[in-house]
Amino acid sequence: MSLGVHNLEVVYEDVMLALRGASLSVPQDKIVAVLGANGAGKTTLLRAITGLLDVHRGKITRGHVSLNGSTIDTRKAAGVVKAGVSQVMEGRRVFTEFTVEENLRVGAHTQGGAGLQEKYDRIYTMFPVLAGRKGEVAGYLSGGEQQMLAIG
Repeated sequence: MSLGVHNLEVVYEDVMLALRGASLSVPQDKIVAVLGANGAGKTTLLRAITGLLDVHRGKITRGHVSLNGSTIDTRKAAGVVKAGVSQVMEGRRVFTEFTVEENLRVGAHTQGGAGLQEKYDRIYTMFPVLAGRKGEVAGYLSGGEQQMLAIG
């Protein structure tokens, strides 16, 4: 899966320019870090990619976001997630009293139940440490493992 952001411009509440001319390309199976000072537009960029701008009264006014060559910035957040793109917010967003597998089941529920085992296999392939701990309560995972679980 390759991700592209092409000359993106984002405006909040029709008046505040938050991002201008942002472009990046993430090849399949690669990781990219977005760095910048406070207020530089990192969160806005991620919201544009994951379809969360409308929740924050923002909109893309120029450019587009693509996934495998198809434009995704016109999709709602749920459609972007179904395409395989998600954002983990700051802080750990897991159910600490649920097991790893129960947390994954709750997350999979929002995407529909079809292919549940395939989803588990994909997550356990990305994060093998979770496969070994799937029966453990998430509250006992390290901070990094909880972030892996939140991504899953």
